[in-house]
Parts: sequence; C-alpha cells; structure tokens
Amino acid sequence: MSESSAAAAEAVAARFEELYGSAFDGVWAAPGRVNLIGEHTDYNDGFVMPFALPHTAVAAVSRRDDGVLRLHSDDIGGRVVELAVDDLAPESDKRWTAYPAGVVWALREAGHAVTGADVHLASSVPAGAGLSSSAALEVVVALALNDLFGLGLRGWQLARLSQRAENVYVGAPVGIMDQTASACCEAGHALFLDTRDLSQRQIPFDLAAEGMRLLVVDTQVKHSHSEGEYGKRREGCEKGAALLGVDALRDVPYEELDAALARLGDDEEVRRLVRHVVTEDHRVEQVVSLLESGDTRAIGPLLIEGHASLRDDFRVSCPELDLVVDTAVSAGALGARMTGGGFGGSAIVLVEEGDVPAVTKAVEEAFAAAGFTTPRVFEAVPSAGARRVR
Repeated sequence: MSESSAAAAEAVAARFEELYGSAFDGVWAAPGRVNLIGEHTDYNDGFVMPFALPHTAVAAVSRRDDGVLRLHSDDIGGRVVELAVDDLAPESDKRWTAYPAGVVWALREAGHAVTGADVHLASSVPAGAGLSSSAALEVVVALALNDLFGLGLRGWQLARLSQRAENVYVGAPVGIMDQTASACCEAGHALFLDTRDLSQRQIPFDLAAEGMRLLVVDTQVKHSHSEGEYGKRREGCEKGAALLGVDALRDVPYEELDAALARLGDDEEVRRLVRHVVTEDHRVEQVVSLLESGDTRAIGPLLIEGHASLRDDFRVSCPELDLVVDTAVSAGALGARMTGGGFGGSAIVLVEEGDVPAVTKAVEEAFAAAGFTTPRVFEAVPSAGARRVR
C-alpha cells in the first residue's frame, strides 16, 4: 500500500471513531477506473478493457446486528444518516446514501443475512469525471460487508450485486464494467473482460517500462448516468438487437456489420448505435492483440478511432472532450479518446514520456483560449482492485 493510501486509511479510521464513539472492525479500499477501450459495450454483452486507478473510496466499517445502517461521508459532510435495513426499498433515496444503502439492499435481497453496519467513507476518486466514483463506493461497501458477515462471495459476485444496487436501487442503467474493474483489477494490468460470461484475462500494461504515459484529463464537466441520455442509448441498442434478431449487439459479427446495417433500413439513430458497438468490440480485440504482441504504441490510432465513433455515432462526447483529443493529437500524442459514459467527464491521452509536458501545456492553453474551466491532468497508473487495508 502506498504512503498516500496508508494515510487515507488512517484518516478514515480516526474519523470513524470520532463519529461513532467506538472501534471499527476494519478498513477497506476500492478504486475508480479508467477504461482503456470498450465504451458502451458492457450493457451490450460485449468486450471492455478497464484498469484500476490509484484513486480509491476508503471505508471504515463495523458490523451491527440490530437492523440499523448508519452512513457518513467526509466528501459530503453533514450528519450521520441512519436507516433501517428492513425499510430499504428501490428508488426511495435520491441522496448519495443510495449507493451504499443499495448494496445492503442487494445483498439482503440475494438472501445474505446482513443485519446492519456503521460506515464512514472518504473517496479520492473524482466525482462526475467518468472514473467510476459510484462503483468504487458500492464495491468498497460490498467487500467490507462480505468480510464482516462471512458471506464468501468472490469479486465478480460482489460486482454483480453492486451493479444491481445501482440499476435497481439507485435507478441508473449502468453495465457491469465499472464494478468488475473496481473489484477485480490487478496492479500493472488492464482487465480484458467479456461482459456476457464475466470471463477475465489480466493483460500486462506497464507503460512506464516502455517509455510512455497515459494521462487522464478531467474536463471538470460533470455528468450523471441516471439522467435520460444514457438510458436512451441503452434502449436504442436493445432496439437494434431486437430488429436484428440477436440477444445483444455483441452477437453481430464485425465482418457482417454492413449487412446488418442494411437490414436496419432508414432508422438512422439505431444504425449509428449498432455501428459504434460492433466496431468498438472489434477495437477491444485489436488492442488486446497489440498489447499481447508487445506493440503498445500501435494502439494509439485505435483510441482516436474509438473517440470518433463515440462522438459521431454514439453522440456522447462534448466540446471539451473533443478539444482534449484534437489538441493532444496535434501536440504529438500517440492517441486519445474520451473515457467513461460521456456527456462530460474525462479523456485519456497516450503519450511518449518526454512529450508529457508539451501535451499537457497544449491542452491547458487550448482550454484557456476556449474559455473552458481549467482541466485536471494526472497520470493513470494501473493499480490494485478492492482489498482490505486495515
């Protein structure tokens, strides 16, 4: 555990005892994630390739056996929120507490005897930046309760339950990628995940050893997955699958894409959505092949191609994200694209180590010239998934 992670765990533990006047049973951490490639494919049963960030949600937790759930977050402030586990119901809570409470609800609904807890949280994952701050929050609580109540659930199972919490309890139609990345990623690797059967392959991804860096550019433009545009895209993909007679768009072979698009006739919106998902799945497979063959720099054009597809076909980009990508590539980046659900959030930039200062400066100057809020730029280092830290 890094020095900063240890300090965060120490601070959360101390604050727990101040809030609740008792000792915690343990401290857990779960990371946010960056998706290298494979956007809006997860809820289409497709392929994704995220890796975990060093930024984490940290939770100090103690078990309760009286049916009471108490929640507090340093990031939100305010008083401790007290809930009765028997009263938890989907979409009954529109506050931040819906995420951890939803996990308790999902565990209990699945038959696990979770009888309450005291929880104190703090997170270094930027909220609304497309880096899965909500998934980190869900997974850290799920892992803590799994350990404290001896549930014996594996990482992929915790991810499934956390996704259900967000889908049903919170009411956001997210796919499985974010929670699986937070629960299952390994340091120094990207996770090649088949979202249909949840089979996983850890792909070595050590850019520093090859003289490269991957920058995250947080545009400071906030988004919310629970708002309507995300749901509309998902509904459009489901419509496309139904029209093509397949269970999910993952079942449309890349080699047969043109024929599939022709069968969709004049429904231009559905055609665009289908084209993005099928080509994006193909891009994930290409990136995996390149990384496994040691040709890492060659993934750059695929990142750029993926951004164009998200911008033009899926239409989830925004002027700030487009400016990051166009500026970074013009300044010498190997590749760049938006990452996450879109409508704001972050972009990633693959760059030679020596070009980091010039590319960063170019992006910051372009934002200033456009009158945009100054972006936050930091290096993404593939890190460990959810774990107990104290």
